[in-house]
Amino acid sequence: MVQTKKMNESFFSKILKEFNVAGELIRARQEEKQGLLGDFDGECKRFFFGKISERALASSVKKTNAELQRLDRDIRTNMARSRRAGERAVALTSAQAPIGYRATLSGIVGGKAKTKKKRRKTAKKRTTRKKRRK
Repeated sequence: MVQTKKMNESFFSKILKEFNVAGELIRARQEEKQGLLGDFDGECKRFFFGKISERALASSVKKTNAELQRLDRDIRTNMARSRRAGERAVALTSAQAPIGYRATLSGIVGGKAKTKKKRRKTAKKRTTRKKRRK
């Protein structure tokens, strides 16, 4: 009986789940970042209209910048996670390249892996050392 390669579907579904989780986390962090920027914009307007002091705004700037850096780092981490999951998915699906079979009157023919042409290695040139003169 002729056999074909079977895809490891549980592994593939695990990769897809990981990819989706990373994408959702990226989206959530971007929304959180947008909200943070909106809040800070509101604080700037409050300062402009004299509702809060410059000292309070300076404190808010420091906290906002720290939070923005944290969110950016988290977004980059999840981008890398999704990139790795995508690469694993591509590798897994690429391994499923079809094996060539043909039906003939005498039965099924094929299933041989393509043989790579052997390359001859070029001989390395030896470096000659010159003898030192005394």
